Amino acid sequence: MKSTLVILVAGLLVCVTAFCSFYYLGTASQRQLVNEQTPELAWVKQEFNLGDAELAGVSKLHDAYQPHCKEMCRRIDEHGAKLKKLLAATNTMTPEVEAALAEAGRLRAECQRDMLQHFFEISRTMPPEQGRRYLSWISERTFLPIHGMNAEAR
Repeated sequence: MKSTLVILVAGLLVCVTAFCSFYYLGTASQRQLVNEQTPELAWVKQEFNLGDAELAGVSKLHDAYQPHCKEMCRRIDEHGAKLKKLLAATNTMTPEVEAALAEAGRLRAECQRDMLQHFFEISRTMPPEQGRRYLSWISERTFLPIHGMNAEAR
């Protein structure tokens, strides 16, 4: 009985040690990205094989775009709250609801236009082939129909 317990405890320790080792080795690259100077952009450097100078250009554009992005999000959220309030007060399509929907669409289109312009600028800081790959990658995840309302249709 005593030897069975020792074998079970030893087996458990081996399993825990193996799990921790595999976890540590499997997450090494992600942990390295977190420790980079700009962790939110480290994946761009790794994924698109950028040098330090190219990453510096991406970082500069990213930092410059952040205030505008936050402002656009604030405006969209603010307008969304107004639209929600309008919709809660009615059960029919009113001129106010139509105007609010049109404004919501205009704000989203403005946001997408500005984001796309930002993505174009980012892509121009990369080597041409990587810039094209970045634009393709970011477009699929940001603008193409698989996102948003069309996601359920697929």
